[in-house]
Amino acid sequence: METLLDTFFRSILSIIVLFLITELMGKKQISQLNMFDYIIGISIGSIAASLSVDDSIHYIDGIFCIIIYGGVATLISVLTTKSIVLRRFFTGTPSVLIDKGKIIYSNLKKSHMDVNDFLQVARENGYYDISQIYYSILEPSGKVSFLPKSKYIPVTPNDMKLKVSDQGLCANLLIDGKLMKNNIKNIGKDVEWVTARLKNMGYEDISKLLLVVCDNKEQFTVYEKTDTIDVANVLE
Repeated sequence: METLLDTFFRSILSIIVLFLITELMGKKQISQLNMFDYIIGISIGSIAASLSVDDSIHYIDGIFCIIIYGGVATLISVLTTKSIVLRRFFTGTPSVLIDKGKIIYSNLKKSHMDVNDFLQVARENGYYDISQIYYSILEPSGKVSFLPKSKYIPVTPNDMKLKVSDQGLCANLLIDGKLMKNNIKNIGKDVEWVTARLKNMGYEDISKLLLVVCDNKEQFTVYEKTDTIDVANVLE
C-alpha cells in the first residue's frame, strides 16, 4: 500500500510539474512542434514517466531535470524570436518540393521524403492530381503547404466582385445536451430565448441534441445525437 501511495503521489506531482512547464513553454509546444521542440517534449515526458515509477529517483532530482529542459526550451524560444540565425538553426527553413509545377527531386531527398510519401500528403490535402499544384513547400514544422495553379484556385466573392458581409464568430449555445449560459449571455440573449427558438424548430427535449450553433444573423444550426448511420464502407 505504501508503494502504491508513493507511486500515486509521484504521478500527480509529475502531472502538475508537466502542466506548469507546458504553460511556461507556451502553446507552440503543442501546435507547432519543430525538431527541437519534439526532442525536448520526448525528454521531458521520459523524465516524468521515470519520476512516477522509479523510486530510486528523488523528487527534487526529477523536478529539477524537467525544469532544466523546460527552461532551456523557453530560452531557445525567446532567442529564436530575436535572431534569424538562431531561428534557422533551431527551427530550420522551408524547402520547396514543387516549383512552378516541377518536382524538385533533390529537395525531396534532403527532406527524406519519397514520391509515395509526397503523393499521400497531396491526397490528404485534396490534390489527387498533382499537375494542379504550382508550388509545394515543406514547412519547418513538417507540414506541407500547397499553392494550386491559377485555374484551379477556387473563385472567391472578391473575384466575382460580390459584396458580402463578414461572418463573425459562431456561438455554441448548447453542447452535449447542456446549455452554454456564458455563451448565450455573451451574444446578448437568455436561456428562454434559446429554448423558445428550439421549440419553434420542433426540438422539445434539448438533452437529445449534440450541438446548437448560432451565427451572427441569429440563424441556428442543430445537430442531433445519432447513434447509428447507414454508410457504405468503400475504404477497406
